[in-house]
Amino acid sequence: MILFSKFLIGFVALQHVAFLVLEMFLWTHPVGMKVFRQSAANAEITKVLAANQGLYNGFLAAGLIWALTHSDALMGRQIAYFFLGCVIVAGAYGAWSVSPRILWVQAGPALVALAVVFLSSAGGNS
Repeated sequence: MILFSKFLIGFVALQHVAFLVLEMFLWTHPVGMKVFRQSAANAEITKVLAANQGLYNGFLAAGLIWALTHSDALMGRQIAYFFLGCVIVAGAYGAWSVSPRILWVQAGPALVALAVVFLSSAGGNS
């Protein structure tokens, strides 16, 4: 279960690295516009805001990677709780303010990861 929780944390971290790349570097590229379902004109107008948003996704990824690589398993788990919680809150707000699909794409995997991290530690495992 511990290995599976680390896999899920890693998956969520990779998602946020991908969000960073899409929002900071591919926002006005056809790939970014397709992913975020927007026109070239809107992408151009919002590219600075998207880059800022991408940076925040990078911070979330960095926190999750920190959780995975921390030398103290208990501290790593606590860091994971915090950053997965941040991802869930960000996903819930994005679902409310932008698109309901954000709940499934961003918050859903983080919620599953959080549950598995919690269950893997419930038996006293590190």
